[in-house]
Amino acid sequence: MKIVCQRNDLINSINIVNKAVPSKTSMEILYCILIDASTPRITITANDMELAIETVTEGQVVEKGIMAVDARLFSDIIRKLPDSDVTIVCDEKRNVTITCEKAKFNISSRDWEEFARLPMIEKNEPVIMTQFSLKEMIRQTIFSISANDTNQLMTGELFEIKNNILSVTSLDGHRISIRRMELEKDYEDRKVIVPGKTLIEISKILSGETADLISLYFSKNSIMFEFDSTVVVSRLIEGNYFRVDHMISSDYETVIKVNRREIMDCIDRSILLTREDDKRPLVFDIFDQVLSLSIKSGMGTMDETIPISKEGKDMKIGFNPRYLLDALRVIDDEEVSMYLVNTKAPCFIRNDRQNYLYVVLPVNFI
Repeated sequence: MKIVCQRNDLINSINIVNKAVPSKTSMEILYCILIDASTPRITITANDMELAIETVTEGQVVEKGIMAVDARLFSDIIRKLPDSDVTIVCDEKRNVTITCEKAKFNISSRDWEEFARLPMIEKNEPVIMTQFSLKEMIRQTIFSISANDTNQLMTGELFEIKNNILSVTSLDGHRISIRRMELEKDYEDRKVIVPGKTLIEISKILSGETADLISLYFSKNSIMFEFDSTVVVSRLIEGNYFRVDHMISSDYETVIKVNRREIMDCIDRSILLTREDDKRPLVFDIFDQVLSLSIKSGMGTMDETIPISKEGKDMKIGFNPRYLLDALRVIDDEEVSMYLVNTKAPCFIRNDRQNYLYVVLPVNFI
């Protein structure tokens, strides 16, 4: 095999596929990336058996062939090379020569036939949306997946298509995040649980441009994302997702409307008096048309009031300030509405269009 690529093109492609190279595995071949130049097109692939990424890189195929090289070593070498054309040659004994201007490296490769290719997914009835929309839906929900894999369902997000509406849902036992978007054409109903790791990595790759599209393909056990010159295939999380609709109430005793930036800044100031693992509650005291926020910790106290529009009863309730802040940060509206049932029930943050809903459980402050 012999190929010639521009260094920056190689680096961009390597950065994409490296997201699927495992940090630890018992299968040595998975530490490799596969460079396939068996056709006029050069593809680079990584696969950790849960997440696989393949991307096309620009370049010239001088002699066709395939090789599997250690991802970390190969990446480090390419990054250190001059900004020029890189020539890569792999001989029949799997010896690899990498040259760029006056620099020359000789490394060994592995048997590429041991490498696990991308799972085959039948490409029919893709769900098509803009990269911007998917990137935003991930950003606006991913923070409430669970980092603890004790309950694997909580480490993923529910993607559900129903009545031409795509809903993305995540929860971690303390809060729920839901984003909804109307699709441009009719699709059959679907419901799958996508690993959070997959969505985090895809979000890093997506351009986020409204003019760029992405196609989603579904199979029984996998989901495929196809965009630009890249294909991402991920295993799905098996099981029945939580009945989130049973956790959402339409009843409330109090509703307040408040300037989003104003309440965000106030909550952000309150966190100055807490540590990351501190469970000190931020107390909301709602009365008349005023919201009083207060927090007490070993570092000090803070009290602040902000104006609100209130309907219903006065109420005093405590929250984890970081959970509230996470939700408020990803809302674009200038004003937010918070619905409260009682001091022991969750707070619901939603808008009239119902395209987002955030649920935050209260914290005992007595």
